[in-house]
Amino acid sequence: MPIPGNLLSATTEMVDPNTSGWVAKLNCTLSKGVGGRNGDGCLIVKSIAAGETQARTVSAYPVTAGTTYQCFADTAGVVAERIGIRWLNALGSELSITWSLTTSGASAAWHRVGVAGIAPAGVATAQVVVSSTEVGATVNHYWENVYLGLPVRTTGNLFGFGTESTEIDATGWAAEVNASISRQVPVVQWAVDNYTTGGHALAITAVAGGTAAAVAVDRPGVTPGVEYAAYAYLQPPVLTAQAWIELRYYDSNGNQIAAQRSTLAAPGTGMYRQTASLAAPANAATCSAAAGLTGASAGQTLRLETVVISVAPSLQAGTVVPYADGSFEQGIAGWTVVSGVATLARSTPWGYASMDGGYSLAVTSASATASVIRSARFPTPGAAGLNWRTQTSVHTGAGAWSGVNVRLRWYDAANADLGTTPGITYTLPGANWYLTPVDATAPAGATQAAIEITATASAINSILNIDKALLWQVLPQTAVAASNDGGFITLTLRELPVGDTVSVYRETPDGLRALVRGPSGLIDRQTITSDLMIVEDHEAPLNTQVRYRIEIFDDTDVLAATRVSLLVEVGLEDENEAWLKDPGNPQRNLKVMVESPPDWTRPIEQAVHTVRGRRNKVIHSGKRQGLEGDLTIATRSDEERKALHLLLDSGNVLLWQAVPGMGVDDMYVAVGQAPEARVSKLAQDEWRTWTLPLVEQDMPVTTGVNGTAGRTWQDVVAEFATCADLLPVYATCEALLLDRRTG
Repeated sequence: MPIPGNLLSATTEMVDPNTSGWVAKLNCTLSKGVGGRNGDGCLIVKSIAAGETQARTVSAYPVTAGTTYQCFADTAGVVAERIGIRWLNALGSELSITWSLTTSGASAAWHRVGVAGIAPAGVATAQVVVSSTEVGATVNHYWENVYLGLPVRTTGNLFGFGTESTEIDATGWAAEVNASISRQVPVVQWAVDNYTTGGHALAITAVAGGTAAAVAVDRPGVTPGVEYAAYAYLQPPVLTAQAWIELRYYDSNGNQIAAQRSTLAAPGTGMYRQTASLAAPANAATCSAAAGLTGASAGQTLRLETVVISVAPSLQAGTVVPYADGSFEQGIAGWTVVSGVATLARSTPWGYASMDGGYSLAVTSASATASVIRSARFPTPGAAGLNWRTQTSVHTGAGAWSGVNVRLRWYDAANADLGTTPGITYTLPGANWYLTPVDATAPAGATQAAIEITATASAINSILNIDKALLWQVLPQTAVAASNDGGFITLTLRELPVGDTVSVYRETPDGLRALVRGPSGLIDRQTITSDLMIVEDHEAPLNTQVRYRIEIFDDTDVLAATRVSLLVEVGLEDENEAWLKDPGNPQRNLKVMVESPPDWTRPIEQAVHTVRGRRNKVIHSGKRQGLEGDLTIATRSDEERKALHLLLDSGNVLLWQAVPGMGVDDMYVAVGQAPEARVSKLAQDEWRTWTLPLVEQDMPVTTGVNGTAGRTWQDVVAEFATCADLLPVYATCEALLLDRRTG
């Protein structure tokens, strides 16, 4: 699969179907291998003699001096390797090469190498160079999944690329106590499409015995009351090492006012993602992250990869349970034993029992009795009389459990106990994970609720694992709303099963169905990545009642569920107006005044033959083509005129929509040369008339709806220090919105 934002062609990146994107640079021959990760192909670099081998991309790609670029690749071989960015001037001469460090070891399994650097002055283009120093002739080294482009960072990270990743250097970090910091390239096999990991890791080395720690020097701003999470991949030096990550908060004077540490229970010495989360205190202004080893031996090294601070993830849309209490990544949070012999602890080690993250809550009962455990109290705004749902995931870790009763306990604003609503008792017939949903109506006066579980063990030393504890107000699973001003319908789908696939259809009164467009094109068997999906349907017909049919397929591709929305209609009151829409860029859609509709023609290709001695000609005809005609419209202000220019600039296929009864159907069209004429001779008159030559087109199938893909202003702030820094990078506000950078 092509890597998003890659300057390299798909052939060069994937080495499929050939090696035409690559050329030998030093002491090697090239050929195509099999067994790659990103497609079957891979690049074989075979040494001619012992010594360093180098291969580079055939093409050189335009770059901008002063801009940071990143490259990475997956590789395998019998010796260590490195990768670099080769900077060239306008004449194609080499200025320099930004090399990665050499990997810390060799591996015949695929592993990631990478580097990033700032394009030097005088640069015009860049190439990717791969290198390994072989111990003999005719030795193979393998490369594929190669990227060159702008840095790939985690969307939503409060840290910039330099702190999240040490691909450039380690200046985003400082030794805090008993430590030195450096960069290393450990041999780690990452998922082929995990583009934010791999390459250099931050190495924190204990100078002497004792606690060793380092801290990020960045201090991004935070919002008091918001729960944030800090995570990183940690690689401990030994299995018994006490490695940790810590989320820290500071006041406006730079004083540390709060911290939450999360210690890794490592199952080995690989890379494991560890998370710490905490709500920002009322006087918090900034935050940072630290990591280290407790009780380290001199010389022991902790490696960090992909350090992120972001708003804590929601385990489900609308849940009021904080991440710490719902996912148990750093401990048992606010959960307690109300009665019985049970004890609570975070499961161990990492990855042993979990539905989210690496841990769960482990409830251990020493005897075959019942115990009651309860969460902290969570706010339920406007709860009284509303329907709320709690759900946990439970699993028998050891022994046996005869029943798990789940219910909600309610409290008022003064924390007075209002009692529980009826619960449901679930049995656990096997060792799988089971969901335990329970609905309850909040009593009068309720402003808070706690999840309460009575777990009855039927054997001594039984262990019950609980994870993904949720509590949310029950809202319609399928909701629709029309925006007449914007000319679209919003479809909201809640409680979707993550990992399954979904298709979304629009149904019109004539019984016809059409797939609805999403970010990746028409939503047809697309993988569900979130339990909440919000779709803006900008292609819904005007002044016509429609409804939506949703089909959900499980992991065996069997239809598992269907939904149907209520009827909804998006209106256009003035029949003299029409919409011109760009299906892939709805922010450019424009409502215009129609001056005169087209007089249609339908061209046809014909070959005319005159037969001597015959009265009638012989004509061979092709298939009659779609409609063609000139649509005359008016723009009534300079703003409308500029908006129409923006809409037409791309040359994309557009959707023309008029109200029913005007003698035309919704139509996808290509627009030819578009004259712009003044209505009057008065220079100050803003009215313009446009004659748009329309040619009917098929509906674009693969075009997706452009959007920010989770990108917010925080991502801009993390990358750019001032507004002035944005000017040479983004040509327009739309380019900034969609992260489309100049060049």
